[in-house]
Amino acid sequence: LHRLELLTAQEAAQVQAASPLPEQVRAVVDVLAGKGSHMSQPLQSFIGNSSLQLHLHIPVYEPTVQKHLESLQSSCGNGLEPGALQRLTNLLLVEGPTDIQQKEHDILQVETTKGLPNVSKSIPLEKLFLPLSKVSIPPRISVTIGVAGIGKSTLMKLFVCSWAKGEINRDITFVLPLTFRELNTYEKLSAERLLFLAFPHTIEPGCTLAGATRTLLILDGLDEFKTPLDFSNAVVCTDPKKEIQVDNLITNIIRGNLLQEASVWVTSRPAAARQIPSGLVDRMTEIRGFRDAEMKDFLDHMFQDNRDLSSQVLQHIRANRSLHVLCTIPGFCWISGSSIAYFLKHSSDQSQEEPMVPRTLSEIYSYYFKMALSGDWLEKLRETFRTEQTVNTSKKLVGSLGRLAFYGLLRKKHVFYEQDMKAYGIDLSLLHSSLSTRLLLKEDTQASTAYYFSHLTIQEFLAALYYYTAAKRAIFDLFTESGMSWPRLGFLSHFRSAVQRALQAEDRQLDIFVRFLSGLLSPRVNKLLSGWLLVRDEHGGFRDQAVSVLQGCLNTELAVSSRAVNAMRCLHEMQHTDTAKAVEEAMRSESLAGMLTPMNCSALAYLLQVSDVCLEETNLSNCLTYNVCKSLLSQLLFCHNLRLDNNQFKDDVMELLGSVLSVKDCQIQRLR
Repeated sequence: LHRLELLTAQEAAQVQAASPLPEQVRAVVDVLAGKGSHMSQPLQSFIGNSSLQLHLHIPVYEPTVQKHLESLQSSCGNGLEPGALQRLTNLLLVEGPTDIQQKEHDILQVETTKGLPNVSKSIPLEKLFLPLSKVSIPPRISVTIGVAGIGKSTLMKLFVCSWAKGEINRDITFVLPLTFRELNTYEKLSAERLLFLAFPHTIEPGCTLAGATRTLLILDGLDEFKTPLDFSNAVVCTDPKKEIQVDNLITNIIRGNLLQEASVWVTSRPAAARQIPSGLVDRMTEIRGFRDAEMKDFLDHMFQDNRDLSSQVLQHIRANRSLHVLCTIPGFCWISGSSIAYFLKHSSDQSQEEPMVPRTLSEIYSYYFKMALSGDWLEKLRETFRTEQTVNTSKKLVGSLGRLAFYGLLRKKHVFYEQDMKAYGIDLSLLHSSLSTRLLLKEDTQASTAYYFSHLTIQEFLAALYYYTAAKRAIFDLFTESGMSWPRLGFLSHFRSAVQRALQAEDRQLDIFVRFLSGLLSPRVNKLLSGWLLVRDEHGGFRDQAVSVLQGCLNTELAVSSRAVNAMRCLHEMQHTDTAKAVEEAMRSESLAGMLTPMNCSALAYLLQVSDVCLEETNLSNCLTYNVCKSLLSQLLFCHNLRLDNNQFKDDVMELLGSVLSVKDCQIQRLR
């Protein structure tokens, strides 16, 4: 009835002339057809006293619906900045996750594709649940994917808030938003109980969906669900009153065994979205990252009281191609912007020596953590009374959070609850400190309190800090939490173990952790964090041997994979750039011929992503043999403008290139 109230007089007149309507609905529409811009008091009374059942087996009255709408606006409207949300009003329409989205870490996806999705179709948010053509039907199962920090939860809140205000999708009668963080707190649920969790103002236990009007059930954050969805072995359930395991409940809802009348919208990081069989997904969309103008607006809003600082931060980001690509992710852009602004603010304090402009991931996060530990946040005055005891307490908290982060990473766990905090010795009273609130976010659910790191990379950096510190004294494998393993002595042994684990991990979820671990061996990072989280100059005894471990990863593969590229990025984090610089210089002088060894091929693949030499055109003329071309194929996919002339290619190479051009991920636009 609330949806009917929003009809204009003209729309109501059109409904009058449409298909036969139930008697009471006809009465409402007849009144609406003659109304002004607002509903009259008699009409409100009529609706309030009506026994009309909308969509549920219980009467739904206007006051309770209004209470739900107000609740949604209150819970979802907080923190939504209209100017920053324009990007989310248009989504990319995709056929499904690409190979790279299914196999690679979120950060590697963005780095490899340079933040440019290979998609030309888009769909406005207000049409997300409408048919694409006059002969199609609305999607029942919709999935929206996006990397960590891109804005999936913000998109969900934007949609819910806009719907509750009556601005979009007036054909949907009820929107019931839930997060997987909340579902994690339950072992078993029935479909009825699930509805009550989402709509407590109106629905009582014992009701089910029925009728022809539309309900949208939103399930936000599949990647944060504690149990993988198993569609092959899930027990079939068609009884809405029966309590079953929550993962089985979700699979039965998606399959249509339960709540068949409801549309379902799932948001997820790309790798987790592949749990849902593609045959069950009616529509898949993707959230794109910032364009340049949007990045500028975002930073202007961050530093709205200091536009000069905003311009300087943006200038620094644009000067670093790798950083610029990653800053298309809003969550990462916020961390980077904060760190660079902190550096700029304190660069004058380092007048005795040249200030260290943050260039690598590890340096960005080192500045961020130094800012966190010192309490010197940009938006407020420095906490002047930071006693030694306060700083030591903060360091201890970082250590405890690091252990939680590391073992959470191993279990693919990104949401934690009070029992997790207590198990890792974290004092809950400290979680209200300024430091904690910048690293760990808190969300109160109906059943419990959930904690999660402000961005995936924050968890990974904390995990690397813990591993780095623990590896210096641990005598057993740190990857075995119980401690029962063969003895493993010395930092280098533990470093080698971490690299091997990352190489063997099929889901690639340890790649950025190892990159941060390598970065902690950088002289610049050691200098930044010495006295805070690291001991000055302690890295010197490990660095050269760690370089050898990483270089050993570059000589073993016939084809250059993303693993080899990540090893090159690890060397860059450690400030060991000799190989990359030599290959880059050869590219500039067009003298690559004869020097493309396996290690140099890995360096070349890395440079294809980060070097300004390849920005306008990737020139690989007169330097490729059949074997070299074959080893680089998977990395050439992402070169927009590729020049391969004068390489004496024969039919076998042309067949290889033909196979590349037909790959779904291929971004080549010009080929010479």
